[in-house]
Amino acid sequence: MKWTKQRLNNLFFVIGVVAVVVMLFTFDISFVELWQHITHAGYWLVPIIGIWIVIYAINAWAWLCIIRGNCGAETPHGSRFLWRIYRLTITGYALNYATPVGGLGGEPYRILELSKDIGTQRATSSVILYAMMHFLAHFLLWFSTIFLYLALAAIGDLPLTPAIGVAFAAIVVFCLVAFRVLAKGYQGGVAVRIFSWLAKVPGLKGWATRFQATHAEQLRHVDEQIAALYKQDKRAFYSSLALEYLARIVQALEILFMLLLFGVDCGGGFGGIMLTFLHSILILSLTTLLANLLGFLPMQLGVQEGGFVISIAALGLSAALGIFVSIICRVREIIWIAIGILLMKI
Repeated sequence: MKWTKQRLNNLFFVIGVVAVVVMLFTFDISFVELWQHITHAGYWLVPIIGIWIVIYAINAWAWLCIIRGNCGAETPHGSRFLWRIYRLTITGYALNYATPVGGLGGEPYRILELSKDIGTQRATSSVILYAMMHFLAHFLLWFSTIFLYLALAAIGDLPLTPAIGVAFAAIVVFCLVAFRVLAKGYQGGVAVRIFSWLAKVPGLKGWATRFQATHAEQLRHVDEQIAALYKQDKRAFYSSLALEYLARIVQALEILFMLLLFGVDCGGGFGGIMLTFLHSILILSLTTLLANLLGFLPMQLGVQEGGFVISIAALGLSAALGIFVSIICRVREIIWIAIGILLMKI
């Protein structure tokens, strides 16, 4: 079994390395232009890249809340385990960015590694719960930023047209449906449902049916653990959700730094910078919405770039700024993917 896990670890490592190499050679611009953008960012690259140390720490804290709520007194303690969760958080997201299928490449790796500490069933339920929490935080961001936009429109800062109103109505319906689906998943678990769905997919039907038959009891226990956290430990549930939402807000600082780099500060001063930060949250919200709608592409190739251009242009800023923001974010992603892949061997 140990050799099997080691082979799987090596497989994930190879996939990550190959993905980084492919990304380096699939930029839509030349290396000369890329270098020009990087040199233009200058010392601002330090906070742009460094802010993700904080973001991943918040993500790890949110995941740790779920693990503690799921395992109770059986949760490992000590700085070594905390570092392990932080490392698995970074590596998991690195694999998510680098692989297709909706950004789910990191979850199997997290289960594989975390099972060494808390067992396979609890590791599986904790990772599934955290993935669901990550999705829920995104939907909450998209839902809440509609009201942020309406508030800014009410003070005359942003336009509000019938087309924008229709788009907001569609997003509200989309988010409410997602909230309902996720609530059912939290109340009754999703492990059995996932394999029941996979059993209907051509090419996976035979494998999923055999797996479900062989591991029916384990899957049922995983669903029981998922439902137990939602029903019995609401504090862990909402703490994790609040932290994941906070991570999205902190992520907007990355965009704020790039807007300030281009002199976009809404008049300057504390009030101007705060207004620019609110705009950054809106840009992040719209970009991630577009990227996740087409999340089956590795690193959302092309979608993220288009999302930045569209969202920035929607706020009355230049498309060239959107392209710059998307390129620097892509550089940051590659750097953190490389860090995450290297951490697999530490």
